[in-house]
Amino acid sequence: MKTSLIVLSILGATLAIRDQSIAIKGKLLCGSKPANNVRVKLWEEDSGPDPDDLLDQGYTDANGEFSLSGGTAEVTPIDPVFKVYHDCDDGIKPGSRKVKFALPKSYITEGKVPKKTFDIGVLNLETIFAKEERELIVSRRRRGGMNADYLDPEAAESQPKVVKKDKSSSSSSESAEEKREADREEKVAKEEALSVAAE
Repeated sequence: MKTSLIVLSILGATLAIRDQSIAIKGKLLCGSKPANNVRVKLWEEDSGPDPDDLLDQGYTDANGEFSLSGGTAEVTPIDPVFKVYHDCDDGIKPGSRKVKFALPKSYITEGKVPKKTFDIGVLNLETIFAKEERELIVSRRRRGGMNADYLDPEAAESQPKVVKKDKSSSSSSESAEEKREADREEKVAKEEALSVAAE
């Protein structure tokens, strides 16, 4: 009798778990320019002892656009969250700015493949968002602009390449932009060194 009650309980719990999924797309800007190569993640946040689930992750393309989708099996409705890790308007502070957006539950669909996509629109990352955080170590694309986990080699070839300009022919606005880029590169190098040291 006890065995059949245990089997029925396990069977009932298994049947209550259902696949749920969500998709999001949008475009990120840093001022008037596309925010390319920005880390974006789609999470399902859980309260209590159940750990959060990473549903999808990637980077914005050369136009600052992204598209993420994923799903998980849960008993209760999932709590999808979109996170952006960026250095827009950040100077040379350690780590990256982290912004988190709760996504509407109306875009959650049954099944492993999302049937609807939430279009978050165009976000300018110069904005100072409420409850913004800092992330000290953010995984970056490997040297050469390619991370094999998220890009195929053909897509990597289409990624923008950083071209250094001759400083003697640049205007003051280009010089300021070059300084920001050099500061950003120095910051990334320091973060990579910290990441290697932590491992």
